[in-house]
Amino acid sequence: MVIASTRPGRLGPAVGDWFTAATAATAVELGVELAVADLGEIGLPFLDEPEHPSTGNYVHEHTRAWSRTVAEADAFVFVTSEYNFAMPATLKNAFDYLQAEWAWKPCLFVGYGNTSAGTRGVQMARGVATSLRMLSIGGDIFLRIADDLRDGRVIATDRLALRARGALVELSRVADVLRPLFRAGDEIVPAAVSDAAELLVLQRCCWVDEALANSRLDLPALLESEAEVAESLRRWSTWCVRSGGRIVGSVRARRDGDAWEIGRLMVAPDRRHTGLGRRLLAFAEGQAPDDVSAAALFTGEHSDRNILLYQKAGYALSADPAPVGAVRLTKSLAA
Repeated sequence: MVIASTRPGRLGPAVGDWFTAATAATAVELGVELAVADLGEIGLPFLDEPEHPSTGNYVHEHTRAWSRTVAEADAFVFVTSEYNFAMPATLKNAFDYLQAEWAWKPCLFVGYGNTSAGTRGVQMARGVATSLRMLSIGGDIFLRIADDLRDGRVIATDRLALRARGALVELSRVADVLRPLFRAGDEIVPAAVSDAAELLVLQRCCWVDEALANSRLDLPALLESEAEVAESLRRWSTWCVRSGGRIVGSVRARRDGDAWEIGRLMVAPDRRHTGLGRRLLAFAEGQAPDDVSAAALFTGEHSDRNILLYQKAGYALSADPAPVGAVRLTKSLAA
């Protein structure tokens, strides 16, 4: 639950308290934990990140903390007021800090205000949420201050409680349906030598696009045998993601001098564009030893889509030597 307003005397926390109390029993039945992210307490400054949020390359700790909060959530309840026919600037600012963390997750709005009961502010916020690839489930709740609040608190009626409970049930159901998109598989776990055959099939499938983009078939990932893949599992730290009984993604890394070399980042074709590749890349970076200050990886010199993906993740093309037909990209891990 995101409480949007930050002004002194705001009603947002009271509206959030009402929703939490009204849905408490339903949340227990659904196994839902309703955590509160109060923008008034979080205190995000106006957007101060130098790079576009699509890169996921965050400089400031307040951005990283906000990223973790949003990434861990499966769905959102936005409690928002209406100021001058629009949502609060603080909510727009909170949206703008991030990108991938919001994607594919369902959201519900609880608006409050005077004449319009917050409907115009919610309408604006819903448009921004949709542009971030969130799914607004409808069934939003609107509270008119003169009718539904008294002495700074929501008047708890059976009618409003019924609407709140129904909205939470719908939000939870939609989250269950969308979870394969925004979670993109199960937990990232170490790969075992017994996974060699399945990893071989996955890499051959994934490197067909590489072969076409670079007009060459002599790529190691296409030519390796199962035994060679098994041997690489002994020499590299390798991780994979399983979903539906099969490996749908994998990445590997190892120390190479002063750099943390990342390779064989691959995602099954039917799981692409879900954020899994970004997840695996960020995970591999996070496994680097503390005394390593840079990550490095290689891709085909004509693999434009791969290069763009890595650049969005904060990597830059390097002039350092690379295998024939490939380019090297590096990223500082000092932060």
